[in-house]
Amino acid sequence: MVPYKSFIRGGLQPGKAIIIQGIIDTQAFELNLHHKLGIAFHYKILFDQNVVVRNTFENGGWGMEERSGPMPFRRGEQVLVTIFCHRDHYKVFVNGEETHTYKHRFTKLEEIDVWGVSGDIQLGDVQP
Repeated sequence: MVPYKSFIRGGLQPGKAIIIQGIIDTQAFELNLHHKLGIAFHYKILFDQNVVVRNTFENGGWGMEERSGPMPFRRGEQVLVTIFCHRDHYKVFVNGEETHTYKHRFTKLEEIDVWGVSGDIQLGDVQP
């Protein structure tokens, strides 16, 4: 069911992967890694603009967006997204192919303790 939220026991750590499998419907969807005061990693798919947005929300506001294409997602298709946490950045894989990296702006990884999915996706398997 979307929206979906899950706890990350012990907080996020280098070497940890979050895996989402599902079927994309027709509109945007997003994945977020949360800490108490904000969103450490925001990953949003925007089909109408043909881009994937990455950002961080802290101190009451959004940082500078990182945007890119081409779009690695297809409407109506099965997708497997893996967010892999490294010491200084995230790597995102879509269907086994590396698609994006994002340097940590919020560096207290152990405080990132909730992740969630929202938007237009039918979730299948999720693994925190």
